[in-house]
Amino acid sequence: MARTKVFDEEEVLDKAMNLFWLKGYNATSAQDLVEGLGISRSSLYDTYGDKHSLFVRTLKKYRRERIDNVIAEATVAEDVEVYIRKAFEVVKNESLQENYARGCFMVNSAVELAPFDDEVAAIANSIMVDIEEAICTAIQRGQDKGIFTMQHSARALARFIMNSFNGLRVTIKIDSGKKVFDDIVNICLSTLKR
Repeated sequence: MARTKVFDEEEVLDKAMNLFWLKGYNATSAQDLVEGLGISRSSLYDTYGDKHSLFVRTLKKYRRERIDNVIAEATVAEDVEVYIRKAFEVVKNESLQENYARGCFMVNSAVELAPFDDEVAAIANSIMVDIEEAICTAIQRGQDKGIFTMQHSARALARFIMNSFNGLRVTIKIDSGKKVFDDIVNICLSTLKR
């Protein structure tokens, strides 16, 4: 007779994501997962497969829950400058959740695993490409309205903003001061202005 699961799979995925986010993939042991998720080792493997499969599921969940809505907002945002500033705020708030600087789960994962793990590299790359496309769309709308500079293409500016997002996600792990954040965001936004 099959045993009934007594845990919520999505809740456990959330816990796994937070654990991987905090410790990284390589530093998270199977025992860390068992203790952190509050399920038995057999339930862990029966439900999620191996550690890598669980990690990939958490990265995909991160995209669905934290990235896709930011991407979707790019096409409907009335004020594109506010949209881009808000995107920076999302980076800040997410990176500093729970009073410690944990950075971005996707960037952390890409830095740690993408050079050696094709599946993680593909997921991280698709996130980066889609965010860049959303930012490019917003910048193009800003250029069309005469708000943003035409000195550079929307694509080049979007790449600059993406690089700034990712750099900020790393910087915030080292120095999470408001002044550092504000300086970076204000300079980035000033490069978009006419």
